Amino acid sequence: MENNLYLYNTIVQQQKNTHLAAMPQYTFDRGERLKSRKAIGLLFKEGQSFGQYPLRLIYMPMPARRSEYPVQFTVSVPKKKFPKAVHRNRIRRQIREAWRLHKHRLYRALKNKEHQIAFLVLYTATEPLPYPEIEKAMKQMIWRAEKKVGS
Repeated sequence: MENNLYLYNTIVQQQKNTHLAAMPQYTFDRGERLKSRKAIGLLFKEGQSFGQYPLRLIYMPMPARRSEYPVQFTVSVPKKKFPKAVHRNRIRRQIREAWRLHKHRLYRALKNKEHQIAFLVLYTATEPLPYPEIEKAMKQMIWRAEKKVGS
């Protein structure tokens, strides 16, 4: 009886592990965050960019891999356009949430790449936009980045 229960638990655990491996990860871990001032400065100097209103993506391959994730990501909202920190923080949270939910498409395209890519997303609109617009722009931006960086 005890042996059968152990066998059953082992099979259930294996099924859970297989199921989890197939599902995309909807997290935004510490290793995915781009925090290096040096790397961010280099992005502004030498990075390539394209716009997808209300966002602008600046990206470039990183000289050295810093974590196991294929992309390190950060967000910037200009203080000049949004002087109140409350508004800047809300926009930042919305952009990070859209990234968290849709990044798995890009990760799949970059799965076999050995180098890491740095992404900086700038918010370019002059007024706070609703989340569905930001999410739509993020989806389009990830799709375009997948074509540019994935090849």
